[in-house]
Amino acid sequence: MDFAFNEEQEDLKGLVEKILEGELTLERLKEAEAGEDNFDRELWAKLADAGVLGIAIPEAQGGGGYGFLETAIVLEQIGRTVAPVPYYASVVLGALPIAHFGTDAQKDALLPGIASGEVIFSAALAEAGADPLKPTTTAKRDGDGWTLDGMKDNVPSGPLVNRVLVPATTDDGGVIIAIVDPDAKGVTRERQDTTSHHPEARLTLKGVKVADGDVLGSAAQGAEILDWLVQRATAALCAVAIGVCEEAVRMTAEYTKTREQFDRPIATFQAVGQRAADAYIDTEAIRLTGWQAVWRLSEELPAAAEVAVAKFWASEGGQRVVHAAQHLHGGMGVDRDYPLHRYFLWAKVLELSLGGSTPQLLKLGKILADEPVVV
Repeated sequence: MDFAFNEEQEDLKGLVEKILEGELTLERLKEAEAGEDNFDRELWAKLADAGVLGIAIPEAQGGGGYGFLETAIVLEQIGRTVAPVPYYASVVLGALPIAHFGTDAQKDALLPGIASGEVIFSAALAEAGADPLKPTTTAKRDGDGWTLDGMKDNVPSGPLVNRVLVPATTDDGGVIIAIVDPDAKGVTRERQDTTSHHPEARLTLKGVKVADGDVLGSAAQGAEILDWLVQRATAALCAVAIGVCEEAVRMTAEYTKTREQFDRPIATFQAVGQRAADAYIDTEAIRLTGWQAVWRLSEELPAAAEVAVAKFWASEGGQRVVHAAQHLHGGMGVDRDYPLHRYFLWAKVLELSLGGSTPQLLKLGKILADEPVVV
C-alpha cells in the first residue's frame, strides 16, 4: 500500500487536528473527566458542524460520502488528543454498518441524526466468555419480528447511546443484527466504569421485541455483517492506538530533552536513549500494521491476517510504549496534573478491549496454517 494520504485526506487530518488541538485544553479535559460521562458535548457539536461526524455517511443522508480510511484518520487524531467524544462508538459501530448494509429507509431514518450528533449509536459486540462472532444472545422468530434474550457487556459509550446494534443467534444457527432502543421494554442498561473514565454499559435483554424493519440486512447476511463489523471495530481501535502511542512518544522526547540530571539532559544518557528508541520502534510497528489493516478494509480486500497482526501490535506494543513513557518521565508520569497519565489509561483500555497477545498469535497462527504459502 501507499502510506501517503491524498490531498483531501490530508485536509481532513488538518481540519480535525485544528479542531481538537484548538478546543482541548488541559482544563477542558479535566472538566470533562469531572462530569458523569466524560463527554465534551461542545466539542461534539463542533465536530458535527464541521462535517466530521458524517464523514463516512453517504451524501444522500447529509454526510461526506467517504469511507473507513477517512474515519480512521479522525480516530488517530482522537487518540493523539485523548478527546472525550464517542466517535468510535457512533461512527464506526453505528454509521459505517448502517451506511453499508442498511435499507434506504434505515439510512434515511438513522444516518442524518448521527451526522448531526443528535443521535449516538454503538454496538454490543462483547459477551462474557463468548466469541464476538458467535453471540450467545438469542433471537427467536415472533410473527413479523424477533424476540431477543441475553446479556451484552462493555457496550462502548453505553450510557450515552440512543440506539445499539445487537448481534444475536437464531434458532437455526444464523445471526441477525438488531437495531435496539436501549430504553425499550425488556432492556436494562447498567453503567460500567473504565480506567479511561469513558463509561460503558451492560445491556440485559429479556423478551425484547424487534420488528423486521429494525434488523440490519437479513438473517442470511447476519454472520457476514457481524464479521465485517468486528474487523472494522478492531482496526478502528488500532487507529486510536496509533495516535495514543505517537503522542506518548512525542511527549517523552520533549520531556527528556529538557529534564536535567547531573547537569545534562537525561536524553543524552544511553539507557534513556535506548528505552526511547525501543518505544519509537514499537510505535512505528503499530502505525504501519494499523494502516495496512485499515487500507485493506477500506478497499474491501481480505484482511483477517492484517487485522490480527495490527491487533497484536496495538495491544502488546502499545503497553510497552506507554510503560516506557511513564518510566522515562519518572514521578511526572503519574502526576494527574500532567497529561501523560491519560495516554497510559487509554492504552490500557485499548489493550483490554483488543485482548491479550496470546489469542492474537493463536489466531494468526491458525490463519497461516489454514492458508500455507505455496513455494
